Amino acid sequence: MCMTTYTDARLSSARRLANKVPEVTLWFWIIKILCTTVGESFADYVNSTLGVGLVNTAVLFTAVLAVVLGVQLRLPRYVPFAYWLTVVVVSVTGTLYTDILTDDLGVPLRVSTSVFAALLAGVFGVWYARERTLSIHSIVTLPREAFYWLAVLVTFALGTAAGDWTLELTGWGPGISVLLPAGLIAVVVICWRGGAQPVLAFWLAYILTRPLGANIGDYLALPADEKGLGLGTARTSVIFLAAILATVVHLTVSKVDVIERRQASTDDRAADPRRERAMLVILAVAALATGLLLRHTSAQPHTSALADEGGGSGSAAAPLDPAKATVFPAADLAALRRTAQDTLGLVRAGDHKAATARVKDLETTWDDSQDRLEPLDEQAWASLDAEIDAVLSAVRSTPPDPAAPAQALQTLLTSLG
Repeated sequence: MCMTTYTDARLSSARRLANKVPEVTLWFWIIKILCTTVGESFADYVNSTLGVGLVNTAVLFTAVLAVVLGVQLRLPRYVPFAYWLTVVVVSVTGTLYTDILTDDLGVPLRVSTSVFAALLAGVFGVWYARERTLSIHSIVTLPREAFYWLAVLVTFALGTAAGDWTLELTGWGPGISVLLPAGLIAVVVICWRGGAQPVLAFWLAYILTRPLGANIGDYLALPADEKGLGLGTARTSVIFLAAILATVVHLTVSKVDVIERRQASTDDRAADPRRERAMLVILAVAALATGLLLRHTSAQPHTSALADEGGGSGSAAAPLDPAKATVFPAADLAALRRTAQDTLGLVRAGDHKAATARVKDLETTWDDSQDRLEPLDEQAWASLDAEIDAVLSAVRSTPPDPAAPAQALQTLLTSLG
């Protein structure tokens, strides 16, 4: 999927560079999806598995992003390694920003999706007003490249929010969740082939690859009892990072994605307003159909797929026999009880924001102890895991419902003795 090259009078007074981004070929989309999957799995690995914490992980990757983006902006031409390293770091960082809004600040996914969509529209609006083009074939000045990377960052955050909101609405598992963004990308490609406006088609596909890659990452990383393949976040990250590295080496050697080396693309065609309008109608119909599907699915009884990750909506589980919980070390049970009691007090006091923040400690404590506790009694661990998921879902539900989290917390405290 490529786009028409534009020229602008500003180029005569700006420092013109070789085009700083790659040609949009099949390789581009393959590596973009690989980067997106890494953004999901590696962020989860650093945050949860290593126990760094969401905010600390976000601060770390923001600093890394500043460094790699600074290097990328100083380069005079497109360099595959620098460019795709920046995309990987942007992917991780954009994912973390959305997760902070959802998990730490309790912002509903519908709100964060709307905010990021409006922000992206604003970025495109200012970009076009200043440069008169949104084409990636025209990233030949520093301002245009800055707009480009800002748009990329927002698309990752938007894709994360929209993808998670879809899971929250539908309750789909990671495997079936791949089908919706994949189907929408197929519609975009068909419309692009049919004469849709190429800039619009490119950015729609760019946004949709985020939930596609994230769902692929979840499907590979989640255990079998959560409808995944059980590779884990670390192994999934290593596999996809290796695939990215191999692809970047190929692109560096072959230079098949260097725009200056390519002949005029099939998108350097004369615009056909009638075909563009027809394809726009098809895209609008696809968007409407997607909205109706999500609305219908959300009305069906289900448990949010985000419950397994500590978000979404769900229901309280039946309490575990407290005698079975005694197989776990008393210190671990005491830490969980203390956090659950604190959260229950905040729920009863009506302090939803503080309860949401406190319950994050329950999630972190439980995740950090999995490797030690699960081997002691897998069945008892799974029962407590389900109860904690129910607590996380209930406390983070929007709008707040004091009855549901209080019930879920009481069930958990009963199980913990």
